[in-house]
Amino acid sequence: IKTTLQHCPLSCSMLKNILKLSYSNNFNFKSIILKNFSKYNNFMDIKKSDLYINGSFVQSCSSNMLDCVNPATEEVFFQVPAANEEDANAAVNAASEAFDDWSNTTGSERAVYLRKIADRVTELQKEFAELETFDTGKPLPESVWDMEDVAGCFNYYADLAEKLDKKQNTNVDIDFPGFSAKLQYQASGVVALIVPFNYPLLMASWKVAPALAAGCTVVLKPSEYTSTTALAFSGVVDDIGLPAGVFNCLSGYGTDVGEPLVNHPLVDKVAFTGSTATGSRILAQSGNQVKSCSAELGGKSPAIIFSDSFKKNGVTNMAELDKLVEWVIFGFAWTNGQICSATSRVLIEESGREEFIERLKYRCEKIKIGNPMEEDTRLGPIISEKQYLKVINYINEGIDQGATLLTGGKRPENINKGYYVQPTVFINVTDQMSIWREEIFGPVLSIMDFQNEKQAIQLSNNTEYGLAAAVFSKDPERNERITRAFRTGIVWINCSQPCFVNLPWGGLKRSGVGRDIGEYGLDKFLEVKQIVTNNKNDPWNWYWQHDEQKSKL
Repeated sequence: IKTTLQHCPLSCSMLKNILKLSYSNNFNFKSIILKNFSKYNNFMDIKKSDLYINGSFVQSCSSNMLDCVNPATEEVFFQVPAANEEDANAAVNAASEAFDDWSNTTGSERAVYLRKIADRVTELQKEFAELETFDTGKPLPESVWDMEDVAGCFNYYADLAEKLDKKQNTNVDIDFPGFSAKLQYQASGVVALIVPFNYPLLMASWKVAPALAAGCTVVLKPSEYTSTTALAFSGVVDDIGLPAGVFNCLSGYGTDVGEPLVNHPLVDKVAFTGSTATGSRILAQSGNQVKSCSAELGGKSPAIIFSDSFKKNGVTNMAELDKLVEWVIFGFAWTNGQICSATSRVLIEESGREEFIERLKYRCEKIKIGNPMEEDTRLGPIISEKQYLKVINYINEGIDQGATLLTGGKRPENINKGYYVQPTVFINVTDQMSIWREEIFGPVLSIMDFQNEKQAIQLSNNTEYGLAAAVFSKDPERNERITRAFRTGIVWINCSQPCFVNLPWGGLKRSGVGRDIGEYGLDKFLEVKQIVTNNKNDPWNWYWQHDEQKSKL
């Protein structure tokens, strides 16, 4: 504490909070506080610093603050600035002023910065993971995995930035004598990036990395629930020497800073990940301005399970059944059930229903729920009290509407604080129930059975969403048929939720517009320009041809 105070003067209340952190929840106080950045005294300086605008940490024009609540303890552990429209204007102006110089760098030059960011995140992986878990409640191993993916994302787009140089001035055969054509790929401009609470830094990297690789300048707005790692990431950006104004970060509420960003005349593009309701408003606002907007939104993804995935000749293979059940649980309880692609609607073939349900119940009740900082925890709390009450309300609706609660449905009996919900499974569900049709964003699974393939496909596609879907079967031809029939942007065969940075992510219908990651993730931050050259000296002779004929006469 004495060492910290020498570098970072603290109020009594802040000191009290830090002492709470250091002796509770296995929070690694020493590593978070004392890990040095080259330009800043310690990680706490970055964590508690202000908004990041034009290459500097600056105080908000607003005096309002956001409480950072640890969902595992329900306690406020920190505060960050609640930016306002004036802050948004400053950030956008900085990004606009930086755009010309940044966009005129080569992809190879930009790749150098992206790899430096990846290396720095890797160096601080443990610190970032602990901070992410403390802020979101997701189990620490998940956060570690997220930070690996953050670094991987920046490295991936560094490679694509270099390849972008080779794509420039690509010749196009237009098959017209005397003319040649080529294509150039140019940055979209200033982009506003708005990201959700479930993967705070990873979702930010999915947008920041390709935007920077394309030559865009960015203003990042993290969720008001989870801003700490984004502000800490600003320290990384500053530390590696990214030019001022290229990256800016504002914490704050959507109405106070998100909407001003979306509506700002100098913002050329908006990229959003979040709820369908908010995304619809942002798409409408962008559309009114004829402004490019991509939106990765909600989902209510199905998983079709055929009994041949764990039974052969009527005999159940328990090893195969356990593999299946683990994927099903991973599909709806990963990230504490707060994932847009969650396969939270399961369709089980009648002939395998009883064995599957019995094993699923057994395995769900064995999951370690509790302190997300402990290595063996596999299910942490919901992000906030508001979301917790929403999940509980859906569970009660399911019961009231006639579904059978197989397991879960409440807070674990041995946990008194924190927004915890047991893995919850409903059976005897109908396709008209709210738990089957609406996105819950919590660890809640609804199960229906089916008799034939056609019925399973119909039930799967009968939804307003179209993000992802899964099919489990040992029959490759059946899997191929089901895959073609799914009306989704993502399909998993004999698995659920694996995600790879070099594959596009996004969906159909009310699950969004556009794609994140993969080459498509870069393309959405680029504008293609066609360039046509007249290589002959002959006159065009459209208007003057008649005059020339008269002259000859």
